[in-house]
Amino acid sequence: MAVPMTELPNPAPTGSTPAPAADEARPFGAGPPSAFAPPTPWKRRLQIFGWIVAAGLALLMLIIAWLAVTAPMSRSLQPIAPPSISLMSADGHLVARRGAIIDKPVEVAKLPAHVPQAFMAIEDRRFYDHWGVDPRGIARAMWHNIWSDGSSQGGSTITQQLAKGVFLSSDRTMGRKAREALIAFWLEAWLTKDQILERYLSNVYFGDNVYGLRAASLHYFDRQPERLTISQAAMLAGLLKAPSRLAPTSNLKGARARAALVTQAMVEAGYISKAQRNQLAPARLDVRESPDATSGTYFADWVLPEARDRAGAVYGAQEVKTTLDWRIQRLAEAAIRRAPLGGAQVALVAMKPDGSVVAMIGGKNYEKSSFNRAVQAKRQPGSTFKLFVYLAAFRAGMTPDDMIEDTPITTGTYRPANHGGKYRGRITLRQAFAASSNVAAVRLTQKVGVDNVIKVARDLGVTAPLTEDLSLALGTSEIPLVELAEAYASVAAGAYPVLAHGLPPEEQGWFDRLMKRQRHFSDDQLEMIRDLLSSAANRGTGSAAALRTSTFGKTGTTQDSRDAIFVGYAGGLVTAVWIGNDDNAPLPGGAAGGGVPARIWRNFMAGAINEPVEKVPEEEQDPDLVNAIANVSVETGIGNVGVGMDQGGMTVTIDGNQLRIPSDQPLPLPPQGVPPPRIAPTQPQENEPPQP
Repeated sequence: MAVPMTELPNPAPTGSTPAPAADEARPFGAGPPSAFAPPTPWKRRLQIFGWIVAAGLALLMLIIAWLAVTAPMSRSLQPIAPPSISLMSADGHLVARRGAIIDKPVEVAKLPAHVPQAFMAIEDRRFYDHWGVDPRGIARAMWHNIWSDGSSQGGSTITQQLAKGVFLSSDRTMGRKAREALIAFWLEAWLTKDQILERYLSNVYFGDNVYGLRAASLHYFDRQPERLTISQAAMLAGLLKAPSRLAPTSNLKGARARAALVTQAMVEAGYISKAQRNQLAPARLDVRESPDATSGTYFADWVLPEARDRAGAVYGAQEVKTTLDWRIQRLAEAAIRRAPLGGAQVALVAMKPDGSVVAMIGGKNYEKSSFNRAVQAKRQPGSTFKLFVYLAAFRAGMTPDDMIEDTPITTGTYRPANHGGKYRGRITLRQAFAASSNVAAVRLTQKVGVDNVIKVARDLGVTAPLTEDLSLALGTSEIPLVELAEAYASVAAGAYPVLAHGLPPEEQGWFDRLMKRQRHFSDDQLEMIRDLLSSAANRGTGSAAALRTSTFGKTGTTQDSRDAIFVGYAGGLVTAVWIGNDDNAPLPGGAAGGGVPARIWRNFMAGAINEPVEKVPEEEQDPDLVNAIANVSVETGIGNVGVGMDQGGMTVTIDGNQLRIPSDQPLPLPPQGVPPPRIAPTQPQENEPPQP
């Protein structure tokens, strides 16, 4: 009888393990087995790769759509409009509008080979090899910036720099950089390399308000770009790093140093040989002046170069916000108009303690003279320089109550004198500063050392050359008015240095913030120097500037009244005022810093900080009635005797010991054997520094 096949046993092969039963191989409730075999590992990887590609394409489409909305790429292929810039005040008023010096575009095929090579060597050596963005260049720039000694390199290609100019923005956000990269790819797709280079060279900024290679070649060398030498091309290519700062018309040394870096880069790129580089002579200028060299205001002329640098190559018109305060500027102009200047010139600069300039006047009449005396002129600061002398004394451990001899200096070759030959004997540093004693300042400088006085001046931002002799104490070294304002702003801010600026500061990276951080005065030093500035502005030679609010400042008058200055601060505003003649002739009537400059300062500041100006009777404004100090020096057994008188009473100093007598009490009898002191009925006029 045959056995059914279903009942036949299934013998297992020899040496094999019996297969488990079906109900043992699958757990209960697992469902029927799949009809499809599980994917092999390589198929799984292919699926993941496909998902990534699809996601990337979707993201790319979204980015392109975003770019099309925020910055149409077709715009990058349109003709470039002439650049112009409008400077706006902080409160939205138009300060000045300025066009640019431009000329016809250049054609790469018609230029000598070394001209485009100079630009590629320093800006984008792999220009003909990349697709608009150069990862290798970005990596090299990052490596350099990490390990360099503070100098920085950029990784942007020439194509990216051209793309950046399409958008009227110089911000450094990631969004702008992303658009810049995508437009660079777009430009590379639609234009040839030569066309991109031509657009770049024809529109980039070269300083002096000049845009484009042809205009720059004509401006600096008075020749067409087709005739540029290697040295000239290298100098122009070098300007692109900082066009206004390196412009050879104002910084020929810096422009030539940068040109040397360009020629070295050309050697490294293989464009020229070392022998050719060594035979090159520095480029010589042949400047072709252009009409309309000014922009309409002193402030605009000062701030425009930085605004150009910030904007870079600009397509079309743009507005740049400045720090100028329209209301305060109008108040400054009104105060100057009301001042009895006669034939003298005037300058005023007002800034916040952080250096933000809110008003600037560089002369009486811009149309007659665009020379900016607040920034460009260097004049002797007179006794305003004593700020640095007394700060050096405080750094050395002295205090305002320490005594100093206000007596003639009879030793050495340098023998300065006080104004009018008035000496007060042994007085405190506070009194010496308020009375602006020349001999006291020189004695202090002798004591602390000229080098330490210069160190203080440098710390507070003075960059002008300073004489290394005792006459420095009396302000015989010439300094721009804006640098004096910066120094006094440091005291107002309690930190130094303060740098004057007309544009809002750009956001800095952590490295720049670390390297450029301010240092702070010690609390004691700050309190002491403010004590002296308050004494000088309220009871000393600068009393004509005193406001209701706390006023701090110092007067300055130079030899033969050639310059008269008042610098001070109140109500969160720092202002410096200067009057003088352009030919350095003496001012009529022996003008002093405590006269017209102090009154201009007060009239302007009262309105600027919203403090009403009281009409004080003339006899009370007379500086002769304020803080009269007797010229007494009596040789007796009790020592020197000094007497000071102000509106509140009298101060008697006997060999360093002070006695204060209010005005409602009778004067004490003098010590036996000492004649009654003669009270000089004159305020201490600003001391003139005699010629060393």
